Amino acid sequence: MKIIIAGAGAVGTHLARLLSNERQDIVLIDESEERLMKIDSECDLMTVVSLPTSIEGLKKSGVSSADLFIAVTTDESRNITACMLASNLGAKKTVARIDNYEYLLPKNKEFFNSLGVHSLIYPEMLAAQEVVSSLKMSWIRQWWEFCGGSLVLIGTKMRSNAEILDIPLSELSTEDTPFHIVVIKRNEETIIPRGSDVIKEGDIVYFTTTKKYIPYIRKIVGKDEYPDVRTVMMMGGGRIMVRTAQLLPDYMDTKVIESDDDRCQRLVELLDDDVMVINGDGRDLNLLKQEGLTHTDAFVALTGNSETNILACLAAKRMGVRKTVAEVENIDYIGMAESLDIGSVINKKLIAASHIYQMMLDADVANVKCLTFANSDVAEFAVKEGARITKHKVKDLGLPKGVTIGGLIRKNKGLVVMGDTQIVAEDHVVVFCSGNMIKKAEKFFN
Repeated sequence: MKIIIAGAGAVGTHLARLLSNERQDIVLIDESEERLMKIDSECDLMTVVSLPTSIEGLKKSGVSSADLFIAVTTDESRNITACMLASNLGAKKTVARIDNYEYLLPKNKEFFNSLGVHSLIYPEMLAAQEVVSSLKMSWIRQWWEFCGGSLVLIGTKMRSNAEILDIPLSELSTEDTPFHIVVIKRNEETIIPRGSDVIKEGDIVYFTTTKKYIPYIRKIVGKDEYPDVRTVMMMGGGRIMVRTAQLLPDYMDTKVIESDDDRCQRLVELLDDDVMVINGDGRDLNLLKQEGLTHTDAFVALTGNSETNILACLAAKRMGVRKTVAEVENIDYIGMAESLDIGSVINKKLIAASHIYQMMLDADVANVKCLTFANSDVAEFAVKEGARITKHKVKDLGLPKGVTIGGLIRKNKGLVVMGDTQIVAEDHVVVFCSGNMIKKAEKFFN
């Protein structure tokens, strides 16, 4: 598959690294030779020094034979223009990064498609949705819904009081077990578990289940005493924060701390009257105490500086806040954030890359998500008539090591998958893959 990426910024370079690991034919375009030289020395790809809106530069990149053209510069207008040109020059499918929510409205989809812009991606909106999901419950690290919530994914950290520690999974899983343990992250290791594996204190464990059994999982992982999130304090007044504040449920009392005077004025105009905007430095512990941080259920750090966000969440934890969320855009810092036990981590590069990755798969895929702490992806596949996955029971499918089925949705009802489960056409199947195994898993659904 030939993929052209326009823009060697944070999202573009991460996506290029991800795709080059899968031996895709990748071309990266950017006007900065310095940025291109850096990634060219790290990845197996072709680089073209050019403006993404240069017709000559696009032709030089081989756009006429491109299966997918992705424009992810920081300039929305440039991305849209580049996609229009690429489509006109022969690219089969185009994706543009945007920062205007109006463009995503269904009524505008046909208009952009007519221009040659086939898909739009708004990383800040995707990140905001992730923040809101992680705030739904104070005891989880990650939350994801499949088929409108028929099946859910929960990631949570094991403490010493969890009931399921040191018990082989084969003993935990019976025909009546209402959950499936799909991924275990232990220190630097990602485990797609087998029956002989056990859960240890400090592991981050990912469960699939239905909403009915969430209280049961909360009990067995020892998180009953965690309070529900009712009050939220957010630090930083950027686009992710604005979208997060707009998406938070009405029952959450929200405060925002922003150091820039002009930005505070703008936030007052953008946000609802019930969101309190405070002009101050979120690193000032006295200010945080004065504004009631010690009585706040959740603290969210969304400044543009990863180190600041990590340290702010660490300080909030030490002041008694149970739930913290940090935007960490430096991928190398994600492991450090976990080792400091700061809570949920949001990285819009990973989120955006997962969203774009979905477009590359040949099978019918409704969702692809990267598990932030674990080197693992989860995909929701729609099963076609005659697909390989329908030929045998799950235990006899011969799934590759590093691939497991976490659950399925049949006629809008979530089901936990066991070894004797028979998957049929029109099921939606949730698959977990370690490393770069998702393409191998895809073969079972073609």
